[in-house]
Amino acid sequence: MHPQTDQQLRDLIASRIRAQGPVTFAQFMEWALYEPELGYYERGYPIGPDYLTAPHLAPDFAHLLAEQIHQFWQVLGSPSAFAVVEMGAGSGRLAEDWLTYVRSAYPAFWQALEYGILERSASLRRLQRERLAGFGEKVRWLAWDEIPEESVTGCFFSNELVDAFPVHRVQVQGGSLREIYVDWTEGGFQEVLGDPSTPALEAYFARLGIPITTYPSGYQTEVNLKALEWLQLLARKLRRGYVLTIDYGYPAQRYYSPQRSQGTLLAYRRHATSADPYSRVGCQDLTAHVDFTTLEQVGESLGLKRLGFTQQSYFLVNLGLAERLAALSQTSDGGVGQVLQRRFALQALIDPLGLGSFGVLLQAKGLSELESTQRLRGFAEPELMPMGGAGLKVNPTAGFGSGTYSSSRDPWLKSRGS
Repeated sequence: MHPQTDQQLRDLIASRIRAQGPVTFAQFMEWALYEPELGYYERGYPIGPDYLTAPHLAPDFAHLLAEQIHQFWQVLGSPSAFAVVEMGAGSGRLAEDWLTYVRSAYPAFWQALEYGILERSASLRRLQRERLAGFGEKVRWLAWDEIPEESVTGCFFSNELVDAFPVHRVQVQGGSLREIYVDWTEGGFQEVLGDPSTPALEAYFARLGIPITTYPSGYQTEVNLKALEWLQLLARKLRRGYVLTIDYGYPAQRYYSPQRSQGTLLAYRRHATSADPYSRVGCQDLTAHVDFTTLEQVGESLGLKRLGFTQQSYFLVNLGLAERLAALSQTSDGGVGQVLQRRFALQALIDPLGLGSFGVLLQAKGLSELESTQRLRGFAEPELMPMGGAGLKVNPTAGFGSGTYSSSRDPWLKSRGS
C-alpha cells in the first residue's frame, strides 16, 4: 500500500464533495477505482495480489475458453474475418494464453482472427501492450467510439468485468426507496439518504417485478445501471455473433431476496474481504455481484438472444477440463510437485464453493434459426445424480469431477479480469 497516495485520493474526493455536496455511491466508486493515477485500477497494481484469479491459476482456463470461441467461429460458417473482443483484459495473461493456444491448435482460425481489447485503465493498457507485444498487429486496443455500429462479426467476451462497474446503493425506508449518498465530514466519509438520483432505480425493480418497497426498513442493496449502458453498447456494435459473460452473481429473485438485507458490496485487499468501502480508498478493490436476470431481460429487449446459462464448473468440464485432470495422473513431467500444483489449479477452477460457481451467460445476435440451435460444447446439460438431501453430486463417470454443489453458498474466490 502507498499511504501517501491513499491520502491524496481521500483528500481529492473530499474536496469534490465539499464543493458539490453528497454524491451517489456510484460516483464515489468510480473515483475510488478509476481516478487517473490514484484509483485502484490506475495505480499500476499487478493483478492478483488482492484476490485469486482464474487466468492466474492455470493457462487451461484460457485454452478451454478458446475451444468454445473456436466453435462459435465454426457455427457461423468459419468466416474469413472473425473478431474476438475481450472487455477488461486485466494484466493480459488470459489474452496471452488464449492467443498462444489458438495460434498452435487452430491455424485456420488464427488466420481469420482479429483480437481486440477494450480496456479503460491506462496503466493496465501499458501492462497489456508489454505482455502481448510478441503478437504484433494480431492484437489491437480499441475504444467503443472507434467501433462502427453493427460492424462486429465474432464474439465479445468478459471475465469478471461487470462486477467492477460502479453501482448505485439504495435503502428501503418506511415503504419508500431511498438512495445512499456519500458525504464528507471532518471525521471522514459518511452515508446519507436522499431521493433517488434517477427514476431508473425504481424502474429497475419494476421491470423485475420485485416489490422492494414492501421490504423492511433498513434493507439495502445495489443497482448496476452501468451494466445496462454496457449492454446497449454491445448490442449496437455487434452485427452477428456472440456475447459471453463470465462473472459471479445470482438470478434477480435470489440477489434481491429479503434475506440478503445488506446487499453484496465487498472490498478486497490482500485476499481478505471487508464490508467497509471507505477505508484504504484506492488501495482496495470494490465489487458487487451481478444480477444475471437483468442481463438476460435487457439483452433480449436489445436483440441479444439468450442461448445458454451455466456454472463455470460445468462450462469448463464440458470443454475438456476433466480430461486434462485425468491426463495428469498419467504423467510425471516437471516432477510430482508441479503435477500436484497443476492439479490443485484445475480443481480450483471448478470448485463448487468458489470459482466453479461463477455464472457463464451466452447471448447472441444475428444468427439464423439453425445457428441458434447448434449444440455448444460448453453449455451441454451436465449429468447429475441425486445425493439425497438438498445437494447434487456430479457424476464423475460423466466427466464432471465430484463434490457437492450447494446453491446457498456464496463464491469465496474473487477474480478481476485477467
